[in-house]
Amino acid sequence: MKAAVCRNFNQPLQIEVLLLAPPEEGEVRVKLSACAICHSDITYMDGGWGGPLPMVLGHEAAGEVAEIGTGVRNIAVGDHVLVTLIRSCGHCPDCERGEPYVCGTPFPIDGAGRLTTENGEQVLQGLRTGAFAEEVVVDQSQLVVIPKNLPMDAASLLSCGVITGLGAVVNTADVRHGASVVVIGCGGVGLNAVQGAALVNAAPVIAVDLVEEKLVAARDFGATHAINAFSDDVIREVRDNTNGRGADYVFVAAGSPKAFEQGLELLAPAGTLVIVGMPPTGQKIAVEAGNIAGASQRILGSKMGSTRLRVDIPKLVALYESGRLKLDELITGRYPLEEINHAIDEVRADKALRNVIIFGKTS
Repeated sequence: MKAAVCRNFNQPLQIEVLLLAPPEEGEVRVKLSACAICHSDITYMDGGWGGPLPMVLGHEAAGEVAEIGTGVRNIAVGDHVLVTLIRSCGHCPDCERGEPYVCGTPFPIDGAGRLTTENGEQVLQGLRTGAFAEEVVVDQSQLVVIPKNLPMDAASLLSCGVITGLGAVVNTADVRHGASVVVIGCGGVGLNAVQGAALVNAAPVIAVDLVEEKLVAARDFGATHAINAFSDDVIREVRDNTNGRGADYVFVAAGSPKAFEQGLELLAPAGTLVIVGMPPTGQKIAVEAGNIAGASQRILGSKMGSTRLRVDIPKLVALYESGRLKLDELITGRYPLEEINHAIDEVRADKALRNVIIFGKTS
């Protein structure tokens, strides 16, 4: 099969032919139809998190089940599925507490991956998935069966960008009706935080970004106000639109320590800052601890929108089918695997919300 391989950080991916081993116990092989490009893939390939190479990145995918290993339950060959990086054992303290998105149980596939070159060289599956490839083998816990009439390109977005942004609002923070919300960073994840806030009837919903086109998109996704951080006084604008208090919730979807620090300045007393974006390793933020305690504010981390796949995905599919959840509008371009570096460059340059790699026809 063909895959886009990261062999050196800060270098274009290379299209290569790789071998994929059959699924073992509890594993599933999926023939992919679509894989969206997430900023986490770009951070990884640019060396932001380090780690060994070579590696196949890509983790926001959808496809059709081609083969199942022994012990696989509730998934059959021919099923259409989402492929996610959320891997869970179901029995550790995190899983039993209802937090499978932070499961730390090691899996056999971690130590002996399923990808090799034709010469036998091991190739890692980045972010537990390796979906910049025509096929993947993953643990069954990483899959969710979806309706066969759901478009694969739109469905792929549910695997990361949608659940991360929208889930931060409805799961991690549990934003209440009428609360004031600010979203900093209006890429694919931030726009889903915006539409999550709109879905729970937060008010106002204030979008902040440096790119005017993204602010226009944010209004389409439910933002009531849009602030250009390059030209506007963000603190003053937020306070003017929240009766001088600041926001009840600030979601930082940009992987920037400066954005996190700015988010703290925008909080109301008893407000909550939710860190959604993932900065490169080693970056830190400065916090005036006394101010946080004195104002009774909270800082929350949100991994993958605190998503429970089999609980949350069917709800999101139903919202999409009823016209209440925007997915198609997130897709800027569709590209074959051979054009993946161009598609990535557009995302890196803020010229796209989500570009999607299509395996097969792109028309």
